Amino acid sequence: MQRLRIRFTRGEEVKFISHLDLMRLWQRALRRAKMPLAYSEGFNPHPRISLAAPLALGVTSEAELMDVALSRPVAPHFFIGAVNQQLPPGVRVTQAQQVAPTLPSLQSRVRFAEYRVELACDKDEAGLKAAINYLLALEQLPWQHQRDTGPRHYDLRALIEDLWLIGRHDATCAIGMRLRCDSHGSGRPEQVAAALGFPDFPRSIHRTRLILQAA
Repeated sequence: MQRLRIRFTRGEEVKFISHLDLMRLWQRALRRAKMPLAYSEGFNPHPRISLAAPLALGVTSEAELMDVALSRPVAPHFFIGAVNQQLPPGVRVTQAQQVAPTLPSLQSRVRFAEYRVELACDKDEAGLKAAINYLLALEQLPWQHQRDTGPRHYDLRALIEDLWLIGRHDATCAIGMRLRCDSHGSGRPEQVAAALGFPDFPRSIHRTRLILQAA
């Protein structure tokens, strides 16, 4: 069995499809590309495809990671070419590399996600940097998030690894965020933006990188 690690984009055209629909999209594309998919065992076999960290609705990305198990070897460059012909606009494979089948699951190795967050902004550069430095200097940041099952209370600061100002232009600024993304919790860019003093939902959230635990 071969295990390929795929990096792909998720653009504006598909940013509002659900995780389940995205998995269905991948299964159709891989079958149409005639990839020799490996299947799970049991009464309801399914292709052995796994995403590193599902993306929230409305978020675009250039750095999504997915592992695909194949029943026989396929050259990575052939995989990229064949599969890209079957993908809709907004989804594109940019890299494929072979990894050892015995490695831990991709999802278990994700530690951080980096984002570029664009916001409506009335602060100058000094004010933005001051807000970022103030938040990073906090030891704790008690936070409440309303869910369907009721409010959830947690420490938002523990989910923030780093923040930085990318740039400011006219009434818009872009902030870089490296947020925790593992089994213990995942930072949400819109909540971090609110903690920085931005009352409006971000104009755009774009994932630029997933950081895995070193092998």
